[in-house]
Amino acid sequence: MLHKIFARGDWFAPRRYGYGAGLPIAWQGWMLLASYVAALGGIGLLDRTGGVAARAGAFALFVLVTSLFIAVAARRTRGGWKWRWGDER
Repeated sequence: MLHKIFARGDWFAPRRYGYGAGLPIAWQGWMLLASYVAALGGIGLLDRTGGVAARAGAFALFVLVTSLFIAVAARRTRGGWKWRWGDER
């Protein structure tokens, strides 16, 4: 079953202008985005309720989770991440 989830396919549409990905176009992209938002919520709770060590850990988790999200989104964006100037007509 996991081979179907991670089969090569596009999860995000490219942005029309600028650099990066647009909205998700597959359920896997929406799940990745929802998981990222949920992880940020948990990290925010850890940051607010913990002491100094917990805040440092929350920052480290934020950097890790964001880096992973960006890496997967960049790999699964149709056409990859590159600068786009809009529709070429």
